[in-house]
Amino acid sequence: MPGVGKSTVGVVLAKKLGYAFVDADLVIQSREGKLLHEIIAEQGVEGFWRTEEAVGEAMDVRRTVIATGGSAVYGERAMAHYRQIGTVVYLYLPLSGIRERLGDLTERGVTLRDGQDLDGLYAERQPLYERYADVTVDCEGLSIREIAGQIASGF
Repeated sequence: MPGVGKSTVGVVLAKKLGYAFVDADLVIQSREGKLLHEIIAEQGVEGFWRTEEAVGEAMDVRRTVIATGGSAVYGERAMAHYRQIGTVVYLYLPLSGIRERLGDLTERGVTLRDGQDLDGLYAERQPLYERYADVTVDCEGLSIREIAGQIASGF
């Protein structure tokens, strides 16, 4: 989910493991030459998901921590690819914790369908995260270092 700390944890984890780090959202922005919210405004939510899936499927990396966008779970082919090249980690945080961390969802580049709010987004995505996760880390009450340490202890 947005705001759970994917990118921050990813950087710390990559350093801890001696891996490279890739933020898929930044790859998308670089490829498209626009900010996430601009891409969503131009392509629409589903168009953005197609772009995100194409970027995910094209990831050809080894010994790399990838922080995907929160909507990557809508791309079945990309998620299958991520599972093929590595371990998919779901950073779980209850809705209340996510709500505390988030600001403007639109400005963050979060893909919301018309009329969808954070509660609806959470309810829709959580089962997808659980389906694709090889490992789930409950992040409630943990620091970034503790989260990265839990993940690293599995390698």
